[in-house]
Amino acid sequence: MADQYAQTGEDTRPTGMPVIRWEEPPEGPVVVLLDQTRLPTEEVELVCTDASALVEAIRSLAVRGAPLLGIAGAYGVALAAARGFDVDDAAVALSGARPTAVNLSVGVRRAASAYRSALAEGGDSGAAAAAALGAARALHREDAEASARMAAHGLALLEELLPGGGHRILTHCNSGSLVSGGEGTAFAVALHAHRAGRLRRLWVDETRPLLQGARLTAYEAARSGMAYTLLTDNAAGSLFAAGEVDAVLIGADRIAADGSVANKVGSYPLAVLARYHHVPFIVVAPVTTVDPETPDGAAIEVEQRPGYEVTEVTAPQVPVTGAGGGIPVAPLGTQAYNPAFDVTPPELVTAIVTEEGAVSPVTAEALAELCARSGQIAI
Repeated sequence: MADQYAQTGEDTRPTGMPVIRWEEPPEGPVVVLLDQTRLPTEEVELVCTDASALVEAIRSLAVRGAPLLGIAGAYGVALAAARGFDVDDAAVALSGARPTAVNLSVGVRRAASAYRSALAEGGDSGAAAAAALGAARALHREDAEASARMAAHGLALLEELLPGGGHRILTHCNSGSLVSGGEGTAFAVALHAHRAGRLRRLWVDETRPLLQGARLTAYEAARSGMAYTLLTDNAAGSLFAAGEVDAVLIGADRIAADGSVANKVGSYPLAVLARYHHVPFIVVAPVTTVDPETPDGAAIEVEQRPGYEVTEVTAPQVPVTGAGGGIPVAPLGTQAYNPAFDVTPPELVTAIVTEEGAVSPVTAEALAELCARSGQIAI
């Protein structure tokens, strides 16, 4: 069904420029970001000269995605240190910019810890700033390596669950190179399946209200030459009913100790649909996304976004009149319910795939063993 409407790109570059990088121009160090709010129509970079600018970029979703937020948070601490700002204040502001994404606070703490350790060992502020930058660069490199391992483990799991290839994968939100130091999490698995000739179709949820699937995942799929088809979020049910989905692959912003998964809102309904239709529902995320200090899904703080993201839409080169800079699509004064994430209970998750391997069935004991094996320190 719907293969005739597929779109296939020819450009094999996931993106045209790095998603995040550290630069040191004559006027001082900066963190340069690909502004994801401008995609797919424009590839524009933001230059952050201090941690507060990076905090705003995180809140506005110019930079987003759990693994990349960890990298951005670490670079933000390094930037504050290099520019002579208060590192502790910067760390607090960065960590609180998006409360659900645990990787953000992990990255911030890693760079801040390196900074403080260098000072405690007798280093001056310059040496401490260099230590923070070293920690950020190491995290960036490790995330790229973890991405490759997650892709390999995820593809192996798909082959085990769905022998024969020709996979038709449904994904939600964006989990590719735009959220990672490498090729991403869930999207990277689909990309490796594509390269291996095992992907028949990537079904891309729009991911309302901010359309990360339509704007970003479709953008990455096209540039990677993947066969993909875009659908509205509320069309997923009919797609399952037609037998057109072999597996659901999503990322995660936080995984509780019991295996509950917080991901972009709309993920939980997909898990319910997948269970009813006997389709594997697979979460792909680095071990750092597992938060041993969050006991269960009820303990996950779900970020509430501004209502105008729902009551307005944005379009390039169109005059805007709404309070949030968009075009109003609801009556003035309409109240909007806009959680950024929902939580999927572990009993609906077929497997959690990390760089250390897959956990299935998903239990607190299996996750604790995985974290111990990876050497992760409890958050």
